[in-house]
Amino acid sequence: NYPLYIRSVPTENELKFHYTVHTSLDVVDEKISAMGKALVDQRELYLGLLYPTEDYKVYGYVTNSKVKFVMVVDSSNTALRDNEIRSMFRKLHNSYTDIMCNPFYNPGDRIHSRAFDNMVNSMMMQV
Repeated sequence: NYPLYIRSVPTENELKFHYTVHTSLDVVDEKISAMGKALVDQRELYLGLLYPTEDYKVYGYVTNSKVKFVMVVDSSNTALRDNEIRSMFRKLHNSYTDIMCNPFYNPGDRIHSRAFDNMVNSMMMQV
């Protein structure tokens, strides 16, 4: 439950995003435990909207290896639908898998990858 990668577009609110991400990790754990063992066999677990705030909507995604992805989106962006958020999480998961396949990456270290940065930047520009 510690972030390996955090990226925010308005860098002046980065501390606020750190707090939001850490808070949402608790919500992810609550949702997983509430769902029980019925969903353990699935390969991926899209949690959907974790909680909305005044300014942001927080979405969650968990893989079968218990890697948690959290995405914070501006509440004023009404163009994003649930299936678009789900596909963004799949792209993120695929890129994360590519990093894990790198023999020089130590699992648990912070992610420092140009390819991952480029993929995240392209997703952020798309939104």
